[in-house]
Amino acid sequence: MGTSGNFSGAISQSPIRLVITSTGLDKGNLALADFLEIDEDSRVVRGKGRPSAEALLHLAIVRSRGVGAVLHTHSVWSTVLSGAHAAKGGVSVEGYEMLKGLDGVKTHQHREWLPILENSQNMEELARKVSKTLKDQPGIHGFLLREHGLYTWGSSLPEARRHVEILEFLMEVVVRARALESAT
Repeated sequence: MGTSGNFSGAISQSPIRLVITSTGLDKGNLALADFLEIDEDSRVVRGKGRPSAEALLHLAIVRSRGVGAVLHTHSVWSTVLSGAHAAKGGVSVEGYEMLKGLDGVKTHQHREWLPILENSQNMEELARKVSKTLKDQPGIHGFLLREHGLYTWGSSLPEARRHVEILEFLMEVVVRARALESAT
């Protein structure tokens, strides 16, 4: 929505080079000039503008997973769910057919864990927490920042986009299902 979120794609793994959206832009109206190339320290090597401070989180994910794309969204469902389940450290989703849209998931009986990390303005510290979470939980397809949004990734941009769509669908289902359970 609007200027929220940020998107990146790895153009090199060694050394790490990312193409990433410049901060403060409407993500629904991006042009080629709105993307920056950054190095492994988040310094702009090509393009005009500046990356979001959250570029450090994109770099942490690419380093940890060796992925081709990282997508970060700010949806209503990720914001609500991450606030409601933060005390539990995450939320599990299981039993839904749509889980099979996640890379490597073969059955609806899969249990997907979405860790919830406390949001922070200290991006270096948060990047370290992201790296630790990804190391400790190698099977996850995304994580939430509390009352902030979703991070997910893929080997390619189409796979990362599919993960956003699947996880956003599942988060909405979880929130709506739990609201119905509470009402009955």
